[in-house]
Amino acid sequence: MNDGTDYRAILATDTPLIDVRAPVEFAQGAMPAAHNLPLMNDDERAAVGTCYKRQGPEAALALGHRLVSGETREERLEAWRAACLAHPQGYLCCARGGQRSHIAQAWLKEAGVDYPLIVGGYKALRQAAIQATVEQAQKPSVLIGGCTGSGKTLLVKAHPEGVDLEGLAHHRGSSFGRTLAPQLSQASFENHLAVELLKKNAARWVLEDEGRMIGSNHLPECLRDRMAQSPIVVVEDPFEVRLERLREEYFEQMWQAFHEARGEEAGWLEYRDYLYHGLFAIRRRLGLQRYAELTALLDSALDEQQRTGSTGAHLSWLAPLLNDYYDPMYRYQLEKKAEKIVYRGTYGDVAEWLSR
Repeated sequence: MNDGTDYRAILATDTPLIDVRAPVEFAQGAMPAAHNLPLMNDDERAAVGTCYKRQGPEAALALGHRLVSGETREERLEAWRAACLAHPQGYLCCARGGQRSHIAQAWLKEAGVDYPLIVGGYKALRQAAIQATVEQAQKPSVLIGGCTGSGKTLLVKAHPEGVDLEGLAHHRGSSFGRTLAPQLSQASFENHLAVELLKKNAARWVLEDEGRMIGSNHLPECLRDRMAQSPIVVVEDPFEVRLERLREEYFEQMWQAFHEARGEEAGWLEYRDYLYHGLFAIRRRLGLQRYAELTALLDSALDEQQRTGSTGAHLSWLAPLLNDYYDPMYRYQLEKKAEKIVYRGTYGDVAEWLSR
């Protein structure tokens, strides 16, 4: 049994963590395999923190025990106990491996459950994750580039050395990049990335050619530095193939996802708002007249989809959006990296090249 200090092994094996920090701390940064079962909620933690500053540690500890007592204590203890039984190979974790995880451990022991804790807590795991990313980022990598709809993410996901940065960020990197899952905090995104790198521990990395930001998350500087030096393979599929790929992903699959998650009526409203928001976000770059024209075409396409279930009419605004905005923008960006391009080909060609 790991003694609670082999942090990389704990992270790489998705060892369950019962994180007893307050929800606000957990939201600011957590590990992928952690479950938040707090000793104190946000209000209780704030009250104890204020007491600590004004009256000292002993008074704060006494207040904490008063706030988490009786039925509240029993409810939280039962939640920990159930989690320990469900995850017998896991660990307790608090901010620094201090009082909160020790209190939880002691209460569990009184209830007949002997459960280990992470020495150094979340802070120690976080430092291990940061260092692992720095080390893993030193490995060589190859980037997959190509215009929107080229299937870059599909190639990354299909490759054993691929790391889907957009999947980890819960965002597809454009104004239409939002997914149903909200984006994680920056620290949590970095933790998820570190765990993915540790799990695969590949000799090289296959990554999508990303900018510094993916939605609201930014890539760690060490990884960006490596990517800036990496060779690029470019997918060059025919325009019609890219359109069909985008129609399937952004209209068929996205509508189905909203429908399944929210129900038909609420799902339709959210799906519609998602498409309108994507266009609205780039209205200034499109120019207000072009934006108005594309929005009118989107209106018609949504009417037809709602009436008939067909998504084909969306190509009426998607095709000019690619031609007038996304393709010129990406080709301009790629021209600045021309010296790093080592191969060009169709989706199938690039897949074969990457498998060599």
